[in-house]
Amino acid sequence: MRLGLALGYWGRGPNPGHLHLAQEAERLGYDSVWTAEAWGSDAFTPLTWIAAHTSRIRLGTAVAQMAARTPTATAMQALTLDHLSGGRMMLGLGLSGPQVVEGWYGRPFPSSPLTATREYVDVIRQVLRREGPVELAGRFHSHPYAGTDGPRGTGLGKPLKPITHPLRADLPVLLGAEGPKNVAQTVRIADGWLPLYWSPTRTDAYQASLDGLREGFLIAPLVRAQVCDDVAEGLLPVKAMLGFYIGGMGHAARNFHADLMGRMGYEEEARRVQELFAAGRRQEAVLAVPDAFADEISLVGPRARIAERLDLWRKGPVTDLLATAPDPETLRVLAELNS
Repeated sequence: MRLGLALGYWGRGPNPGHLHLAQEAERLGYDSVWTAEAWGSDAFTPLTWIAAHTSRIRLGTAVAQMAARTPTATAMQALTLDHLSGGRMMLGLGLSGPQVVEGWYGRPFPSSPLTATREYVDVIRQVLRREGPVELAGRFHSHPYAGTDGPRGTGLGKPLKPITHPLRADLPVLLGAEGPKNVAQTVRIADGWLPLYWSPTRTDAYQASLDGLREGFLIAPLVRAQVCDDVAEGLLPVKAMLGFYIGGMGHAARNFHADLMGRMGYEEEARRVQELFAAGRRQEAVLAVPDAFADEISLVGPRARIAERLDLWRKGPVTDLLATAPDPETLRVLAELNS
């Protein structure tokens, strides 16, 4: 099981420690470093900055949001950074949900998310292969534009292939997927999967969707890791993240994060978190996240406790553990325990 460093997205401003953490992760032998985006900082710019200040560690987006860019624009950014970094780029994509897609990006959330995702990946693969002009008579993505999901165009669009020759046709494409059908499609069309929550004791929650795994397919969950004496205190950032995702990142009637928590055995608790968050009682929503759930999807506590729990992660199908670690000491302990 390889280790990666997940830096996420910025809050109020850039984190001055992120570059140092990325460089320390490279020094410790971590395989990859990952950035993300929500509705603030983007995923590609910080990753480019990190690429310029490292030499070996692989670079991934976990995740870049599909609604933020057309698939050809995303492919352009990926192939550009792949060239600049000497072939270290991994492209992680996510569809997000209706609240973000329509509220932030001002685009309609696709009526068929599976189809929209499949078409998006198809276009990116065509760009990276560069075997000919990009052409797709898709429902949500058409090349040339045919007005299938919006106003009519001029009809003058011309099929094009990238001027720049991609460094690699097989640049890895990973998907952040949560629903069972979405995960199953990810196994079929992508090179890897980025689970938002992964519990090594509840792998049955995904088992049916993971049938037919190909050799080399990546399963790379994001995991909060922190070496600390007080487990309850160490779990508070995990609970804060869960409270925000479950309560604030989605509508009460359609929240993929809350649905996933429910499928993992915490349906009643997920609905309670949603209710509290919607009522403006955010601190209560965070505290309502069960410690047991926060604990099983993270690696928090003293070194000996993390060592014991890390064994559970290694016994499952996880290929890459992407740690959101707040300090160099935690990075070092994980590296030592995983060696």
